[in-house]
Amino acid sequence: MMEYVIDTSVAVKWFSREENDSGIALQLRQQILDCHCSMIAPDLLIYELANALRYNPNFTNKDVNAALDSVLSMNIDFKGVDDVVIARAIDIAFEFNVTVYDSFFMALSQREKKPFLTADYKFVERIKGFKGIVRLSDIKEINRGVIKNHS
Repeated sequence: MMEYVIDTSVAVKWFSREENDSGIALQLRQQILDCHCSMIAPDLLIYELANALRYNPNFTNKDVNAALDSVLSMNIDFKGVDDVVIARAIDIAFEFNVTVYDSFFMALSQREKKPFLTADYKFVERIKGFKGIVRLSDIKEINRGVIKNHS
């Protein structure tokens, strides 16, 4: 079964249909809902998603609550903070000159030994050399939990 650590940039695309790569993000979401794949994320994703949607002018209070309810009911294994992951996140943040928030997703992917899936391409450019990153835009198709990358 396909399993990744996802970041908030992927989840935002589930609700912002006009964004690039929203089609593949919605395919991924359906695969999660159908239990063909599973995702891991820090619980930080919930707070970041709520904030991103709150500042989207197309969303009301009710819309944000409904979106979060749908994400919380998905087959996503949310992880809380732990001392090993946060220490590694701080190391990554200093090494690549990025935020600890963003580094936490990467540190979690290392801890879980799962690839890190993101749609934050500016962030990917800042962390060149970091192993195990999959860009959402590199995914061509998802079928029954199998990802096919662009050639």
